[in-house]
Amino acid sequence: MIQQEGPGWRLALDRSRPHFSALIGGEGWAFELTETEWQGLVALILVLTQQHRDLQSQLMEDEAIELEMERDLWWGCLDGDRNRWSLGVVLEGTPGCRGLEAHWPAPAAQAFVAAMRTAWDSTKNKQG
Repeated sequence: MIQQEGPGWRLALDRSRPHFSALIGGEGWAFELTETEWQGLVALILVLTQQHRDLQSQLMEDEAIELEMERDLWWGCLDGDRNRWSLGVVLEGTPGCRGLEAHWPAPAAQAFVAAMRTAWDSTKNKQG
C-alpha cells in the first residue's frame, strides 16, 4: 500500500482492494478510483505536466499559461505560470457510472503530481 499526503492533497494506492484501488483527495474532499480510472488519470496528468515542462523556458516570468487536454473519459487543465500552477480534472460520467471533478491549487498541485509520479513509477517497477 502507498499512502501519501500533504497540505491540500492526498493519495493512496492499495492493489489488494478489488474494485477501488486508488484514492485521490484535496482540501476537504476525496474520491476512490478504479485501477482503469487511475491509469487514465496518470496518463493525462503526465502528458499535461510534460507539455508544461516543454514550454516552461519559453514563458516570461509572470506569463500565464493554460493547458487543457481530453484523454479517454478524463479532461484536465493545468493553469498557472512557469513556476506555479493549479490542476483541475474531470472524469466524465457515462450512463450508469459516476463522474467526478477535482481541483488542486498551487502548490498542492505540484506536490500531488510529484507523489503520483513516484507512486506510478514504484508500482510499474514492481510489475516489470
